[in-house]
Amino acid sequence: MQKYRTGLLVGLVFLLVLLAAAGIVFGQTGALYYGSEGPEVSRVQERLRNWGYLQGDTDGVFGQQTFNAVKLFQERNGLRVTGTVDTDTLNALGLGREAAVAYTPTRGVSTNDDVMLLSRVIHAEAKGEPFTGKVAVGAVILNRIESPIFPNSLSGVLFQPRAFESVSNGTVWNEPDAESVRAAQNALSGWDPSYGCLYFWNPATSTSKWIWSKKPVMRVGKHVFAR
Repeated sequence: MQKYRTGLLVGLVFLLVLLAAAGIVFGQTGALYYGSEGPEVSRVQERLRNWGYLQGDTDGVFGQQTFNAVKLFQERNGLRVTGTVDTDTLNALGLGREAAVAYTPTRGVSTNDDVMLLSRVIHAEAKGEPFTGKVAVGAVILNRIESPIFPNSLSGVLFQPRAFESVSNGTVWNEPDAESVRAAQNALSGWDPSYGCLYFWNPATSTSKWIWSKKPVMRVGKHVFAR
C-alpha cells in the first residue's frame, strides 16, 4: 500500500510539472477557453470591459459573452480568431509575460499631465476613429519616445516641428472627450494595437509624399500605420 501511495504521489507530481511547463497551472495560463473559471478569467474580462469589448460582468466565468468579446478583440487586432485566450492574445491584452512595459512619465511631469496631453493629441488626430485606432495613435506616439530617432519625452515628440498637424493648427488644445482620455490611459498602460509602429496617416487627406516611403503594415479605421 505504501509503495502504491508513493507511486501515485510521484505520478501526480510529474503530471503537475508537465502542466506547469505547458502553462496551464499556477496562474500562467497559456490558454483560457469557453468554460474556464477563476481569477485569470476575471483579469481578462476586466481588460476587455475596460477596452470596450465586453459589456457583461467580470465574474470569472468564461461564458458566451466573454467568448464573443475575445473573438472581436482578436479580429480587430490582427490575431488568429479562435475565441481562446492564448499567449498571443494575452500579450496583446497586456497581461502576458511579453506584454509591453507600462509607460513611465517624463521626469518632473505627473502621469495625469501626460494622460491629458496624450488625450488631446488623440482627440485631435483620431476623432471619429474606432477606439482601437485611438489607442494605436497614442501607442505610436509612445513608441517614438523609445526610438533613438525621435525625442525621448512625450512633449518632445508631440512638439517636434511639423510632426503633428493638430499641433501646427492648434486643435491639439481642444478639450478631449472621455473616450480619448480612456484611449490615452490604455496606451500609457502598455496596450499597443499598432505593434510597434512609429508612423500613422490618413491616405485620404495626407499631402506628404515622404510618408509613403514608409511601408504600411496595418490599417485601423481611416489610419494607416507603419514602422
